[in-house]
Amino acid sequence: MTGPKSSELVSSFEPVHIVGAGLAGSEAAWQVANAGVGVVLHEMRPHRMTEAHRTGGLAELVCSNSFRSDDAANNAVGLLHAEMRRLGSLVMRAADANQVPAGGALAVDRDGFSAAITRALQEHPGIEIRRAEIDGLPPAGWRNVIVATGPLTSAPLADAIRELTDENALAFFDAIAPIVHRDSIDMSVAWFQSRYDKAGPGGTGADYINCPMTRQQYDVFVDALLAGEKTDFKDWEASTPYFDGCLPIEVMAARGRETLRHGPMKPVGLTNPNDPAVKAHAIVQLRQDNKLGTLYNMVGFQTKLKYGPQQQIFRTIPGLQNAEFARLGGLHRNTFLNSPKLLDGQLRLHAQPRLRFAGQMTGCEGYVESASIGLIAGLYAAAHARSQSLAPPPPTTALGSLLGHITGGHIETIDTGPRSFQPMNINFGLFPPLANPPTRKPDGTRLRGNEKTVAKKQALSARALADLDSWIADHLRMPAAA
Repeated sequence: MTGPKSSELVSSFEPVHIVGAGLAGSEAAWQVANAGVGVVLHEMRPHRMTEAHRTGGLAELVCSNSFRSDDAANNAVGLLHAEMRRLGSLVMRAADANQVPAGGALAVDRDGFSAAITRALQEHPGIEIRRAEIDGLPPAGWRNVIVATGPLTSAPLADAIRELTDENALAFFDAIAPIVHRDSIDMSVAWFQSRYDKAGPGGTGADYINCPMTRQQYDVFVDALLAGEKTDFKDWEASTPYFDGCLPIEVMAARGRETLRHGPMKPVGLTNPNDPAVKAHAIVQLRQDNKLGTLYNMVGFQTKLKYGPQQQIFRTIPGLQNAEFARLGGLHRNTFLNSPKLLDGQLRLHAQPRLRFAGQMTGCEGYVESASIGLIAGLYAAAHARSQSLAPPPPTTALGSLLGHITGGHIETIDTGPRSFQPMNINFGLFPPLANPPTRKPDGTRLRGNEKTVAKKQALSARALADLDSWIADHLRMPAAA
């Protein structure tokens, strides 16, 4: 595959304007510029900040630092990683270069990750970065626009989109987990171990810090979570639902006293070397959050507790009694479009096709998913700028199945069109079924129980990568990275 050199990327094509330089906008800018089309990337930070961001860096991670599983053969998000790497993803390049140990997951040093993306986009000759807010619909003279402003879209732009579409945006709450200073964790109580000693990218099999709880300690902890003072909702927020993939820990606790023990605090696959004869009733895990290993993220502990109760309650966890917090948990409201109704198959707004949307505001959930939709939006916008057409990625691929979730594939009603549309992580349930699911092992014996599930996932992944490679060969000329 060939393409223009970086010195040739400043072109005479009409530029693509990209609003928002989070993961989706940054990835879109990279794809457009590397296709030989100029980019004007608009980012309002640091001149105007959001409730969740802390810096002016591009692609700043505001929640977890994990990109989740990197297992392309057995996990849908790992497969999406692999597909994005094949498509020259800047987000995946920066993630790979800034990974920190995280068992079977791909986690990153958040500051190094953002700095790498910021530097790459600043140095690209085909990209101009403008630091200013777009406080309404993009000017009519911008004829090829990607809006990737994310779940924290500024009110003036969100209101303009709502007025244009005559459609109320859907919304949900997303919560942020606390980050703890490593040297404040009591390692005479806690220990390093990945669940089932699984070693992931850059890991050793001992990548998480584990804090054990007895039944009595767990019960006291759950009571404190339920009683702790929470952030108040504003009147207009009261009916906003949570996304089930990122529930606050106290909301999980309210769903049943055993919920946490079967979720983020499950005690399976771990043995306490400080007291191996005693099985913990529950275990809190912390995952490395920066490359230096000085900060650890409390896994699954996103919360809407107020700051004072957070410190009091989380310090009742054995090993965290003296915890010093680099960041406490928080809560922010996410907004997203009813994309199957409002967008076409190329992510363009029916009401004004010059506007293309990308990232989390389209109704995908997760860093990698958001970046992947930025990637395909960038490819579509670049093709349009060149007066070319681009066939969609096959629905059998992770990228194609996620795009299908956003732009269709939902239950239709005659009166209202797509319904029950909610944010979604990539998962194998979005993929078309296999024509001939595997039933036997290589030795000819029958697959049984979980073996069938594993074999099916591996077959779906193999099919996806083969189909993506064919799509790239047939439809894309991938330029060399700048």
